[in-house]
Amino acid sequence: MASVVAVCISEQKGTQKHEVPEIQLKIDHGIVGDAHAGNWHRQVSLLAQESVEKMKAVFPDIPVGAFAENILTEGLTLFTLPVGTRLRVGEVLLEVTQIGKECHAHCAIRQQVGDCVMPREGIFTIVLEEGTIRAGDTITVLT
Repeated sequence: MASVVAVCISEQKGTQKHEVPEIQLKIDHGIVGDAHAGNWHRQVSLLAQESVEKMKAVFPDIPVGAFAENILTEGLTLFTLPVGTRLRVGEVLLEVTQIGKECHAHCAIRQQVGDCVMPREGIFTIVLEEGTIRAGDTITVLT
């Protein structure tokens, strides 16, 4: 069963995200208090713990949120989900809008280890049904 490992936000763009106890998600907005929130197609980012583990061989002390992920998951190969897939994460409904992204030139992980997994294996979603997400919540693929 897929689940949420951690939830993270950053209050300013260009800063590393940090773990928080829970995140509040709003339709047409994303995560309340996150610098990347707004009415656009990349409201919430997700990355699998399994993807992070690949990087830990080179950089073992990677903190949660280092890849700018809002939701760290386990038990689901996120980057294989097609755009349009809907995910029930706890009480929230998300829709996948983008797989991967171009890494920023100033990406701290890329600068330190020469690679970053988020551009290849992270996904982005919009919020279709709002609510709260916490570590331990289950994730169900709906479509």
